[in-house]
Amino acid sequence: MTHVSPCRPLRPSRLSRSSPSSLFPWGRSLLAGAVALSGLAAGAVPADAHDRVGGDRLTVTVRQAGRADGTYLLRCHPGGGSHPDPGGACAVLDRRTTWGRDPFAPVPPDALCTMRYGGPATARVTGTWAGRPVDASYDRADGCEIARWDALVPLLPAQDARLRQ
Repeated sequence: MTHVSPCRPLRPSRLSRSSPSSLFPWGRSLLAGAVALSGLAAGAVPADAHDRVGGDRLTVTVRQAGRADGTYLLRCHPGGGSHPDPGGACAVLDRRTTWGRDPFAPVPPDALCTMRYGGPATARVTGTWAGRPVDASYDRADGCEIARWDALVPLLPAQDARLRQ
C-alpha cells in the first residue's frame, strides 16, 4: 500500500497514460459535493421567490358591502390590478402568510364565536397565492367571521356603518 502525503501532489507514473480523473481520484467527489452544495444554496432561496417571478393573482368579489361591491383583480409581486389598494392588500397578505400560516384558512369548526352580526356583506377570493390555489368565502355572520374578515382589510373592504350606505 502506498502512503500519500497530503503535502505532496500526486504524480502519474511515467509508464501509464493518465487521465485527469486518475490523477485526482477525489475530483469526482469534489465535483459531486459542489453540485450538492449548489442545490442547497438554491433551496435557501425564499419560498416566495418563485411567486415573485410569476406573481400572485387573486380575484376578489364583494357583495352587499355598499360602495365596495364589485369584482377586483389583485396582482402581487409585482403589485397591480383593479383592486382599490393593491399595495395594502398585498402587504396584509404577506404579513398573514409568515411562518407558513394560511391567510385564507376558515374558522375552525370547534371555535367559540360571539353571536354578533356584522352585516350582510359577503366576499369570495379565488386565484393563486404563494403558489397555492385559493378559494375562500367570507361573511360577517358572527364574531369569528367578522374577525377573519377584518384581518384581511384592505384586501376585503372595511365594514362599518359609514361605509355600508
